[in-house]
Amino acid sequence: MTTTGNKEILVYTVKNRCRVCYTCVRECPVKAIKIINGQAEVMPERCIACGNCVRVCSQGAKTFNNQINEIRKLLAGDGVVFAAVAPSFPAEFTELDDYQTFVGMLKSLGFSKVFEVAFGADLVAREYKKLKNKPDGKTYISSDCPAVVACIEKHHAHLTSCLTPVVSPMVAMGRVIKKKYGNKNKIVFIGPCIAKKGEASELEFVITFSELRSLFEIEKITAESINSDDFDAPFAGKGSIFPISHGLLSNIEHKVDITDSKVLVANGHRDFIDAITEFEKGNLKGQDLELLCCEGCIMGPGMSKNGSRFSRAKKVTEYTEKKLIRLEISQWDQNIKEFSDLDLTRSFRPNELDLSKPGEEEISCVLLGMGKKELKDQLNCRACGYDTCREHAIAIVNGYAETEMCLPYTIEQMHTTIINLNISSEKLASARLALKQTEKLATMGQLSAGIAHELNNPLGVILMYSNILKEEMAHDESLNSDLNLIAEQAERCKNIVGGLLNFARKNQINPEETNIVAFCKRSIQSVIVPENVNFEVLSDKEVLNVEIDKDQMGQVLTNLEKNAIDAMPDGGKLSLIIHDLMTDFTITVVDEGCGISKENMDKIFTPFYTTKPIGKGTGMGLPLVYGIVKMHRGKIDVESNTDRTKGFVGTRFIIQLPKKTVR
Repeated sequence: MTTTGNKEILVYTVKNRCRVCYTCVRECPVKAIKIINGQAEVMPERCIACGNCVRVCSQGAKTFNNQINEIRKLLAGDGVVFAAVAPSFPAEFTELDDYQTFVGMLKSLGFSKVFEVAFGADLVAREYKKLKNKPDGKTYISSDCPAVVACIEKHHAHLTSCLTPVVSPMVAMGRVIKKKYGNKNKIVFIGPCIAKKGEASELEFVITFSELRSLFEIEKITAESINSDDFDAPFAGKGSIFPISHGLLSNIEHKVDITDSKVLVANGHRDFIDAITEFEKGNLKGQDLELLCCEGCIMGPGMSKNGSRFSRAKKVTEYTEKKLIRLEISQWDQNIKEFSDLDLTRSFRPNELDLSKPGEEEISCVLLGMGKKELKDQLNCRACGYDTCREHAIAIVNGYAETEMCLPYTIEQMHTTIINLNISSEKLASARLALKQTEKLATMGQLSAGIAHELNNPLGVILMYSNILKEEMAHDESLNSDLNLIAEQAERCKNIVGGLLNFARKNQINPEETNIVAFCKRSIQSVIVPENVNFEVLSDKEVLNVEIDKDQMGQVLTNLEKNAIDAMPDGGKLSLIIHDLMTDFTITVVDEGCGISKENMDKIFTPFYTTKPIGKGTGMGLPLVYGIVKMHRGKIDVESNTDRTKGFVGTRFIIQLPKKTVR
């Protein structure tokens, strides 16, 4: 049997199959599943081997210690091997016409004798009846289900004294066989339960019905290929009814009545835990508990999947009825008397886990980390596998669970991640556009610098000689008018060339501390503002001192304000909005003009590009603004809309600059 340290591993995880659905956590009655990096692992020290996780795992990620190979070697050896079959076999092998075919198939595998564990159930029932009839008034919890016993020993150790001190039918039958046939023979128990593998200290091996089916398939044993046979003595009586609900009560001839308050019957992994909890609280005083971890042994994890509980119960009941008809009562009584002095007592080992209970502060901290700030945030949706958010938080503190198991929290995190990714994507797209613009402007700058240097001297000569001629021809008004036009246009070309040089070269800035609020208010003085345009400056603070080159930043604001006024021929509002951003600050120039069309947005900082009429603009204003902002180690963004159906129409230039200029 697989072990870890001193602990037998009966149930374990096949990790490459686990799909993080938390079904096993949800269905484990004692929460013996630990989630590590999204993988569910069984904790042997907490596990009661009920096999419920094996039953519910749709991916086959939970499995149990398979002993098929060991049984094959055992049967192939020289020793005598007996089979002890659990009374739930009719519920498993429903396809067989009669039980004798089933016995014949077992003997074809190599078992010398085949016994019904139901006879052990008959003996156990008599012991239960003796305890029930004692006048001491003590209440008992049935101990025939090994998963229930393990649950009490590990998780409710102080209740071990309440467990019925009687062995299970499997162990009872093992002692019967050894007394009758000696201790040299090997015994293999075959049944529906995984937990029996941990109880089988007196038997050599325990296999499940599903393992037995695999053995039949491997050895190619079918109903048609064998000779039918009968069970070996001693024969069972009413103990065959043991696997179904109320089976124990029926066997001790206790009347099953809904009004009976002396015995509480609870089946299933949730109900039996609830019954133990209520018993523990003292709410069930005077009541004995008949508990089964499964909904009767007929629904054990060692049975084939997808079987119906009611049809299986019907098969067991029908088999028992037929058996009792053909049973020789005198022979059965004689067998019972033969083993009446057999020791069927047992003791229990309290082994409660030493778990430190987390404090309220730790629990609250975990809940807060999952966004559960208030009680109403604790949805208790059970998607994590725990009944309440609080239980989940306690499991996280104890290291059994992870915060990502909380579905609402994970969904919220996913939405936040998507939003952040979208923001990052937008920033990346903006950065790519800015890089593209920078590369384009760098190329234009190199070209502009070359052209400007070549044109600057000829333009200077033209301007100089046109002014000399003006002085010499002052008496000729018609000629003087032409010379004025030449000088004016030459001056204009020189200014354009000067702008090209400023755009192309990395000019030095001379920063000085300035109250940017007052500076923005004065900037409009350099611009002619029509009467139909309203100007305003809005700021977080009255005084915000920053370091800027006042001359160059004056050019920036003047250019942007002129463009804004030109975009509002019918009037509107021009706003300068200042925000303090800790180490940076922003100036947003907002107009209510016509806006910039999408096709022009990526061209606005290109030298010589302008949408203004000929003679109204040179296309050098915004490139100059861009260059000055970059020299201040800032950035400039543009938002514009031309469609009134989409909201505000106009343009925003957002300039972000550091408060302290790096010199």
